[in-house]
Amino acid sequence: VQLVESGGSSVQAGGSLRLSCSASGDIVGGFMGWFRQTPGKEREAVAVIHVGGGATYYADSVKGRFTVTQDNAKKTLYLQMNSLKPEDTAMYYCAADRLLGSWFWASPSAYRYWGQGTQVTVS
Repeated sequence: VQLVESGGSSVQAGGSLRLSCSASGDIVGGFMGWFRQTPGKEREAVAVIHVGGGATYYADSVKGRFTVTQDNAKKTLYLQMNSLKPEDTAMYYCAADRLLGSWFWASPSAYRYWGQGTQVTVS
């Protein structure tokens, strides 16, 4: 499975961005999602979706502002980010894998497949 992110940019606080993650290969019954990382900090989960089932999971810090969706026909994952804050500044990574259970959704170590990342800067 290969993942390629796009859509990162610089934006003012309060603005919006939409990230995309194009996947090659199948994660049937698996999970795809977005993580983010800033220098010196651990990678953290942002939003994850169960491929096919559609269940979504969000970090408390983004609930109500970010929305994760999938287009199965295009094998593409999206992250709509609204009301952006400076603390949302990070490198955003797309991840995918079949997890042993949904309770692992926020654990970076549960995912084998990662994109190269796309930078989001909010000022």
